[in-house]
This record gives sequence, structure tokens and C-alpha cells, in this order.
Amino acid sequence: MSQLRTVQVLGGGSAGSSAHVGSLAAGLVARGVQVTVCAPAALDRVYEFSATGAGFVPVPRRSDPAAVGALRAACAGADVVHAHGLHAAVRAALALGGRRVPLVVTWHTRAHAEGARRRLLHLLERRAARAASVVLGASSDLVDRARRRGARDARLAPVASPAPRVPAPAPDGKLRAELGAVERPLIMAVGSLVPQYGYGTLLDAARAWRRLDPVPLLVIAGEGRERAALRRRIKAEDLPVSLIGTRTDIAELLAVADLVVLSSRWEARSVLAQEALRIGVPLVATAVGGIPELVGEAAELVPYGNAEALARTVSRLLGDPAARERLAAAGPRQAASWPTEDDTIAQVLSVYDELVQPLGTARSH
Repeated sequence: MSQLRTVQVLGGGSAGSSAHVGSLAAGLVARGVQVTVCAPAALDRVYEFSATGAGFVPVPRRSDPAAVGALRAACAGADVVHAHGLHAAVRAALALGGRRVPLVVTWHTRAHAEGARRRLLHLLERRAARAASVVLGASSDLVDRARRRGARDARLAPVASPAPRVPAPAPDGKLRAELGAVERPLIMAVGSLVPQYGYGTLLDAARAWRRLDPVPLLVIAGEGRERAALRRRIKAEDLPVSLIGTRTDIAELLAVADLVVLSSRWEARSVLAQEALRIGVPLVATAVGGIPELVGEAAELVPYGNAEALARTVSRLLGDPAARERLAAAGPRQAASWPTEDDTIAQVLSVYDELVQPLGTARSH
């Protein structure tokens, strides 16, 4: 029996989708599948797709004839092409034009746009959904969205994130001291400093937290285009907020926090939420996208954009150690119910087999 040949296509590659492709490539190779990853060269340097045993073809995140031609050449001989994200899906559909090769598309997230860009986004989503043999959505609302855009077959496929290393407690509160959270509550938020993450609402809530005694410190780890505006507001309003930039010790930061806050406009399977629950840190998150089905009863949920509800919920939890302990204990139990990386790989492989078998190609793994 011949070896199944797959091509995994990434566009710009968010951290979540890139990590997923790395995990998927390693798992498929281990099961005897021939894998080629097509992505911008910079992503291979960060995520080391080549180290999984997969082939790697650098393809820039463009839709010009040269980039599409390079992608088309890389897909020659593939049994299944799997695109991750909207732009990767559209480019893969262009590259496969005229070929009878099944296209699987995973929607990891959704974009937001207004005006003319919103109409363009709608068209791109329709193009991607209709070109796919199967659309896999990381959350139920993404599956529903794909169906509305004309997908022939859309299925829920929760993407497993690699479990973070659960750090040992920092000695003598050293990390909290470095952050400036000695004898005061520490609230952690993590994510790019961009509008999607709702930091304006978070700063509104921080203004209300100044009434608490002691005043909690909100620490935000991440970088992005909103940094300057956020810094100006923090200074102008004297908010108890610290921007600490990009960090490589996120697990350690979460582990020493009293609460973790996720204020996003939309999330599918938030990596931050997964890390907080796995480590056992109480989480307050917006009830958006796939968050409710991800966290179940193991987190407190608030409406997006509602600073009053966010401030009230955080204040209540800071004043109720027993409630925080219940959430901390519920987190790892909820995390144990999530699909593992092996579950994710097995589901994807079953989809590939389903698409390839009708073409008369038997496979073994």
C-alpha cells in the first residue's frame, strides 16, 4: 500500500495555528504519513517544522502568481492538501485549481473588519468554505460560520494545545516582587496589544479596582501596535497597570497570579485560558466564541466589553479566597476533558482517509 502524502499550508501563521501544524506534522510523520509544510521561511525557524521529519517548502504569504505557482508545485503529487487559516485556504484553492485533490481547511480563528474590508472578508470566507472538501472548525461557532458561508461539510475539530510545563512555585515570592506585586493581589493578562483583546475594557475595569484595599496590580504581557496608546492612558489616569512586553516565562507568571483575565472580543480555544486552567489559576474570561464550551464551569464568564461586570467579578473573587480555590481545583479537572494531541491527530487522519479512500487509494499507517 502506498504512503499517504499530505501538504500542510500556512499563511502568516498565528501562534496557535503554527503550533498546531507542528504538532500535526510530527504526529502524522510518526504514523507513516509523508508530510510537506508550506509556509513563510521565518515560521520554520521559529516552529522547526523540518525537525519533525516533514519536508519544508518556503512559500511567502502572498497571492501573486509566483507564490501561488510555488505552492502549486509543492502540492504536485499530494493526496490531500490541508490549509490552516483563511488566507492559506484561499491560496491553496488557487494553487489546486483544476486538480482533483481534496482540500481540508481548518478555521482556527475568525477575523473582524468593517466597511469594505468586511465585505471582502465575507467573500474570502465564502471562497475558502466552498473550495474545501471538509472544513474543520476549532469551535462550534466557527463550524456554524463555515456552514453559513456555503461549506459542503463542516465539522467540529477542537485543536489540542501542547500542555504547558506546570512550574514549581517561585522561591520566596521573587517573581511577584519583580513584578511589583508584594502584599497586593496580582492579576495577569497575556496577549498581543491589539484591539481584539479588549484592553480598553480591561483598563476601564482597572480604574474601578483602585477603590480596593490593597489595590491589585494588573500585569499585561505582550506587544503590539496599541502599546503606546495604552501606556499614555495608564500614565494619564494613574492606573495600577504594568505592561511588561513579550515574555518567555508565561507559565511562571500565571502560576504566581491570584487571577488571570481574558477580555477578548472573540476566541476559539484560547491558549491563555487553557494554560490557566491546566496550571490551576482562577480565570475570568469573556463569554465569546468557543470560550464557554472550553472552560465549562471552571471559570467565571462576563460579557465582552462590559467593564462594570468585569470589575465586579474580579473584585468579588479577590475578596473570596474559597471561590478562587474552587476555580483553581476545577481548572485541571476541566482540562482533563479536552482532546489530547493524539486525539486531534487521529481525527485529522480519519478525515484524510475518508477523502482519499473513495478515490480508490488504500492506505496504511
